[in-house]
Amino acid sequence: MTPFGQKLRTMRAERGITLKDMAGALGVSPAYLSALEHGHRGAPAWYLVQRIITFFNVIWDEAEEIERLAQISHPRIVVDTSGLGPEATELANKFARQIGTLSETDIRALLGLLNERVAAASKRPRS
Repeated sequence: MTPFGQKLRTMRAERGITLKDMAGALGVSPAYLSALEHGHRGAPAWYLVQRIITFFNVIWDEAEEIERLAQISHPRIVVDTSGLGPEATELANKFARQIGTLSETDIRALLGLLNERVAAASKRPRS
């Protein structure tokens, strides 16, 4: 399941909306919507994300969160390490091969570390 799929499923469940009803309102098939929720389809197109935001009648922060989750929810990622050092390529390859063996705790810890590094890097002055 992707972060977007999990959010979509949670919002639908909280509101008591069936997959079939939501799919009909959005103009997509229930099978597509189910695949999107379960992470079997790639990240949705921008226009579909906007229709989902409108369907749930959410605004501001929650709408931005849905857009952000859609952007980070492609289940099959390609990591391009060309132009980077050999350690970057090794890291990408090891991670791709081993992600399925990591526990949820390990994944949360690694994600937390990466988020900390990204936040710290964004605060550094650019030259």
